[in-house]
Formats: sequence, C-alpha cells, structure tokens
Amino acid sequence: LLNPDVQSIDLENPIFMGSLEITSLEIRKPNVAALQGVKIADLLQGDVISICTVLPRICTPTLTKTQINQLEPSDLAQIGGAIMLFLQPKSVRAEVLRQQ
Repeated sequence: LLNPDVQSIDLENPIFMGSLEITSLEIRKPNVAALQGVKIADLLQGDVISICTVLPRICTPTLTKTQINQLEPSDLAQIGGAIMLFLQPKSVRAEVLRQQ
C-alpha cells in the first residue's frame, strides 16, 4: 500500500554518501517543525533556498548541504513538486495521486 505522506523521487544522477550510491530519495510530508524558518508561500512558488532548507528535515536518507548542491535541477524541481503537493489539502492530494 502506498503511503500518501511519503513520495519517492528517482534521481536523474546518483549522489554519493561516502561510498554509498544514492539513486532515490523518500520525501516525507513536512510537519510544522520542518517548515520553521521558511515561508510556505516561498515553497509553493518553488523557491530553491526554501526547498533546500526544508529538504534535509524531510528526506531519507538525510542529505547534507553539499549533497543537496549535487542534485540535478530537475531532481530539485521534482522534490519541490512533492513538497508543494504535501502542502495541499488531503482531498487535493488524493485527486493528484489518483491521476498519477
């Protein structure tokens, strides 16, 4: 069963954590603590700094700033899209997930 509060993102190019190759990330629905220090409006507009601030708090494995900076722009856009979706009401998320 798919967890509606977790979205898996396959990375365009793997990033490395030591010798470990990371090919996908699990993005969790952010809680209020994870959103502290950023404006929700900025996340909804796809602001890169805001996405990069929230990302280490909501992804598995947890990425460092250096690793986040290695992500492809298309990966960051997908991650931003996942975060935006999590900020929508449950009814909207259910509808979008049904269409995928």
